[in-house]
Amino acid sequence: MKIGFIGLGNMATAMIGGMLEKGMVEPQNVIGSSKTRATADKIKARFNITTVLDNRTVAKEADILFLAVKPLFFPEIIQEIRDFVKADALVVSIAAGKTLAYLREAFGRPELKIIRCMPNTPALVSEGCTGVCAGEEVPSEDLEKVVALMESFGKASVVPERLMDVVVGVSGSSPAYVFMFIEAMADEAVAAGMPRKQAYEFAAQSVLGSAKMVLETGKHPGELKDMVCSPGGTTIEAVKVLEEKGMRAAVMDAMEACIEKSKSMS
Repeated sequence: MKIGFIGLGNMATAMIGGMLEKGMVEPQNVIGSSKTRATADKIKARFNITTVLDNRTVAKEADILFLAVKPLFFPEIIQEIRDFVKADALVVSIAAGKTLAYLREAFGRPELKIIRCMPNTPALVSEGCTGVCAGEEVPSEDLEKVVALMESFGKASVVPERLMDVVVGVSGSSPAYVFMFIEAMADEAVAAGMPRKQAYEFAAQSVLGSAKMVLETGKHPGELKDMVCSPGGTTIEAVKVLEEKGMRAAVMDAMEACIEKSKSMS
């Protein structure tokens, strides 16, 4: 099985690294293309995979072809490669907003099996979260194969396509919200006298540990919050301020804007 990547940016390299580390594929069975020789050489040296500057070469060889470029480049990339993709290949898009219907029409090849995935940047540290959806023409074993590849660098779940824009809001884009939260906590710690490096460590580790508690205990986030809020204590005072400032509504409004933007990109 040959796996191909058109685009060798951060997300593609995170995916390649996870697949190789977990033994899902051998380096000689991975090929990727990039715009520049410098990127191609860097990725080749890092992973010992085949790298080229010609997207059509990747399309010709790949059994599973990942389109790992920005959504705005999809029209020109698909136009370039659509006649070179193998008839029995799996085409996997990781672009926000590009629907299965759009991809089918852009390729203009009814026999192609097309899957949409939405990973996020924590894949870079093997803690990604990926939503996966596919059309009815994709056999279940092929869908399972792609999910397994995505699980090599984090968690992956199959969702109906109608929820893919929600996936963008709740996981694809959400690391940015979390980074802002960590930065804000660290800023106040610095204002209160803590060294910057230490402030980031305390804030980031607290977020990491809290997320792990949600995933591993199975408890409702509200129950876990209540466990921290002692009667008359410091935490409930902070929670009161966050409620007064509309933290929940701000997060929900931000996610709504993100989801609507994703919908508009189709």
